[in-house]
Amino acid sequence: MSKPLITVAMPVFNAGKYLRPALLSIINQTYTNWELVIIDDGSSDGCLDNLSELKDSRIKVLRDGKNKGIAPRLNEIIGLAKGEFIARMDNDDIAHPQRFELQLAKLQSQQELDLVSTRAFTIDKNSEVVGELPFNLTHQAICAKPWLGFYMAHPTWMGRADWFKKHLYADPNPYFCEDQELLLRSFAKSQFATVNQVLLSYRVANSINFKKLVKTRVALLKYQFKYFNAHRQYFFLSLAIIVFICRIVKAVLLKLSSLNKGS
Repeated sequence: MSKPLITVAMPVFNAGKYLRPALLSIINQTYTNWELVIIDDGSSDGCLDNLSELKDSRIKVLRDGKNKGIAPRLNEIIGLAKGEFIARMDNDDIAHPQRFELQLAKLQSQQELDLVSTRAFTIDKNSEVVGELPFNLTHQAICAKPWLGFYMAHPTWMGRADWFKKHLYADPNPYFCEDQELLLRSFAKSQFATVNQVLLSYRVANSINFKKLVKTRVALLKYQFKYFNAHRQYFFLSLAIIVFICRIVKAVLLKLSSLNKGS
């Protein structure tokens, strides 16, 4: 197989002990004609140094010693990709064995689709299942309420390389909302779908980082304001602001509740 059909894009930053199972989950895919392009985004924990037993000619590791953020690194991988399709993967999640096989089958059988996600379990630091991420199956359902966001878990994405090259990630790097910014910017001229099977385990933190959550919400609202204002969708903009306020209030209440439990 001289040319891979799928390019797997994985920026890595201080992944620690979670990187090895993430890589194994790619190596153990039932579909095998892929390349995995890893860009080390300035890791300082040596997470890529002790993986000699996982040597695989399909895995390419690039390093420049810099920390640029996930969006610029993903754009770099998109530019390097040899595959007809590009799949996202985070450095601490676990792809289920049939993920690539089933996503590829959907993209090949439905030529109108640009981007396909999957359902995903959430797992804790011990890899125990703690829940499932919300999802919608069809493009219409995914994009029905853009002021709420788009339920397509970023590390489950697989799409056509031409679509990624047309809709690159925003640079400068959006603060932990690069996926939502891209979906918001592209959904009106794209076709999305979700495979109705759980094909990824998505690692979540055991506690809420309140400051990070608020900054992420603020960053997303800025992009929503820009988009809805440019398209004169002022009602959607009003709804986005209301959703933002409700989510911040909910986060504050959760934070206060955790502080009260700890006292």
